[in-house]
Amino acid sequence: MLTLAEEIALLALHDEDGSFIPLPEHALEFALTSSVIMELMLHARVDADLEQLMLVDSTPVGDDILDPVLVALERSQETYNAHRWIMVLAQEAEPLKRRVLDRLVARGVLRKEQQKFLWMLGRRRYPVIDGSEQREAKLRILNIILSDEVPDQRDVVLIALAKACSIIDSILTPRELRAAAPRIAQVARMDLVGQALITSLADMRDWGRWVGSPREKVWDQAPDTATGDAPD
Repeated sequence: MLTLAEEIALLALHDEDGSFIPLPEHALEFALTSSVIMELMLHARVDADLEQLMLVDSTPVGDDILDPVLVALERSQETYNAHRWIMVLAQEAEPLKRRVLDRLVARGVLRKEQQKFLWMLGRRRYPVIDGSEQREAKLRILNIILSDEVPDQRDVVLIALAKACSIIDSILTPRELRAAAPRIAQVARMDLVGQALITSLADMRDWGRWVGSPREKVWDQAPDTATGDAPD
């Protein structure tokens, strides 16, 4: 099974050329970090309410994306809400995105191509090799949005994140999007982290002003030595 972060990355890729679809600034970064927090919830490592994100079990999952966040949460001297953690972790979303894409390449879902241009600067694109994983995630979303099917927790968060960062706009036509808007909103409201992401996206203009960069990196280090820093 693909992780939520992997599914978000695949949904954000163009089917044809493997480039990322145009999204609001930082939206993909916020979606990826939110998906990591939700994945930890599904593994019963963290829990959240409107006031705080709580570490309930620091046992490593054995995942080089999830475990560094467990370390960061464990090292935090205070507990903050999901919105604040999303804001902080999103600042390190570039190494997170690299890990997610490299994992998809290692799984054989994507292949990496290097295109050279202008002073030998490289631009990586990640075309889908088979397409089945990407289609599977899209079909799950469509089946839920266009029916009265009761979604499971994993699909709820996937839809909430896809809605919040506007990925869903590339899955549905404008006409379908208008018709499905009430259903999408209904499903998205079922997920707390998705709601925290929507709040974070609304606050992105103030992101650099009040969050500040973590003093210790999360995803640039190996999982067994990774250290994290609490929000200021």
